[in-house]
Amino acid sequence: MSTAVTSPATPARGALGRLLARPSVYLLIILAAQLMVVLDGTIVNVALPHIQRSLGFSGTGLSWVLNIYVLAFGGLLLLGARAGDLLGRRRVFLVGLALFTLSSMLGGLATSSTTLLIARAVQGVGAALAAPSALSLLTAAFAPGAARVRALAMYTAVSAAGGAIGLVAGGLLTELVSWRWVMFVNVPIGLVVGLLARVVVAETPVRTGRLDVAGALTSTTGMTGLVLGLVEAGARGWSSPVTLVPLVAGVVLLVAFVRIEGRAAEPVVPLRLLLGVTRSSANAARGLIYAGMFGVFFFLTQFLQEVQGYSPLRAGLAFLPMPVSIFLASQLTSRVLVRRYAPRTIVLVGAALVGAGLLVASRIVPTWGYLDVAGVLVLIGSGSGLSFVTLTSLSLEGVAPADAGAASGLVNVSQQLGAALGLAVLVNVFAVATGHAQFGGASDPADARRRLDALVHGLHVAYGVGSLFALAAVALVAMTGRSRRDDADFDLSFEDEALVELAG
Repeated sequence: MSTAVTSPATPARGALGRLLARPSVYLLIILAAQLMVVLDGTIVNVALPHIQRSLGFSGTGLSWVLNIYVLAFGGLLLLGARAGDLLGRRRVFLVGLALFTLSSMLGGLATSSTTLLIARAVQGVGAALAAPSALSLLTAAFAPGAARVRALAMYTAVSAAGGAIGLVAGGLLTELVSWRWVMFVNVPIGLVVGLLARVVVAETPVRTGRLDVAGALTSTTGMTGLVLGLVEAGARGWSSPVTLVPLVAGVVLLVAFVRIEGRAAEPVVPLRLLLGVTRSSANAARGLIYAGMFGVFFFLTQFLQEVQGYSPLRAGLAFLPMPVSIFLASQLTSRVLVRRYAPRTIVLVGAALVGAGLLVASRIVPTWGYLDVAGVLVLIGSGSGLSFVTLTSLSLEGVAPADAGAASGLVNVSQQLGAALGLAVLVNVFAVATGHAQFGGASDPADARRRLDALVHGLHVAYGVGSLFALAAVALVAMTGRSRRDDADFDLSFEDEALVELAG
């Protein structure tokens, strides 16, 4: 690999110094940090039934183990990127890594649901600081050309594989040790990566400007209020103060966010980025597709373990067809399809496949074989892979260079927040449809039969609603997407393909 990499922050001497100064070591640090962040989005999925029994989560409360991380990560991602520009990317990267590592330790030691949720929220904050700085450090360290392309390709591969690795690792750790190790596993990795980064990674030049803290906090807390209200509506009803207060507060905070962004000198989300019809519809479609997809992980992992009796490891391995399908379909799209078909056509087919997969899932029964499950995962994964590469291109269309960072971050924000809101809606729908029945729990045979019938009915309804999200994405793109073929806009170079896949 090329030696086009910045020098270490603290020059090292001797054989160890020469080893640490290698570009491959620098790249390994960035890849390990990215893997931790991506992996933690899925590693807890297979452990959810064990976490529920250990810490006493309710069926609706369990969704917060996923959502609180996604909300903090997605809501603060743009602030984290801006902080790296203003405070130094190395400094922000190390702070994010430290937060992530410490909160992982706290989560592993949690003895109550509240402690675990606090730990997951801080993990999300750490990820929001570390992830954008990691990518910026990588592109700053490797000069444009073959060296950067190879580095980005490896970064892309880690990002694509992280979800699958998380599912398998979560199942393996839960089965062989304890669910707590889905949190503890980050601690030794974080410590080693942090220590190496202090020696190897150089600081980047800082820029002048201000952090839009008010904008980031109002948007994140506003979205959290909406998600909390939607989740509690399923448990307590729409008229309960516990439902209404967060919903109203969420709306008020989001209105305040819009006002703040309109007046801020350097807003975390420039409102002009929301005015382009193509960009806004692409980001909204991405959020809708994720809204339907996220329920697959949450409900299916419980179905496989609690209804079909899968072990945690087997349940984790069962999800592998989805990330494999996403990777293969995204490769096909970026290398072949974008040169032959209009972008709107690719997105429509992809979103339709996701909707079809969710519709098939809405017919789930306890006697399903693994081929039935795998068929659903392949449909959803293939549709996602087709959609996301092209949606990323559309989301970045016509963006001025000064707004490129914010526009790229907005792609990931729409993905994370769409997943959080979608899961909140589906958990609410599932709770109402089942009469608040939960997976797991011992009962006599008659009660077990009634509970199983209620749970299967709830899955039918929840996945049916999830398919409506995907169909809404189809309708949105059909009404607002570009209809003409424009090969010039999508004639991607090899490096551009890697960047598109990263954002996807």
